[in-house]
Amino acid sequence: MTVELIITIAATWVYVSSSGRVLDEADVPAGSTALVLGSLVAAGEPGDYVRGRLDTAVDLYRSGRLSQIINSGNGSAAAGDEPAVMRRYLEQHGVDADDIADDPLGVDTEASCRRAGEDFGVTAAVIITQDFHLSRAIALCRHRGIDATGVAARCDCPTWTLLRNHVRELALARPRALLSTISGQ
Repeated sequence: MTVELIITIAATWVYVSSSGRVLDEADVPAGSTALVLGSLVAAGEPGDYVRGRLDTAVDLYRSGRLSQIINSGNGSAAAGDEPAVMRRYLEQHGVDADDIADDPLGVDTEASCRRAGEDFGVTAAVIITQDFHLSRAIALCRHRGIDATGVAARCDCPTWTLLRNHVRELALARPRALLSTISGQ
């Protein structure tokens, strides 16, 4: 019973915190700052998830809706230096290098949100990640004082990985996020 209660409370917190804050691309205000969350990269190339996030950011940038993009991910060599791979991809797709900032210490969503505010001075951000992750990311950034909205990134991803990520979000990631906010981490 306790596990179910924690999952339910976490899901409710995420829902309430993010309700009405997921935008269509056309509704992103011009000149916004994006927080693009990292994900698996391999051999210097973005994986399916992060590529979808970056493609969404490129489209918003080209339309004038984004003026700055913060790539936040694991910058360690063991993880493939996600922000460096993300930067290279964005630059190859026409994003001006001066409009990109890299956060190599955004090793998880909570760290990305905390660092966006504390280290990059972000007060409002459009978070770009897939739908299963977006509501939690908005909730965590709002908890950190950022006026966060988000856009669901597209993903040409295998169905089984999408299913796995939805289950992981519900049963593990959301409860962990709630506990980190309660504990003040």
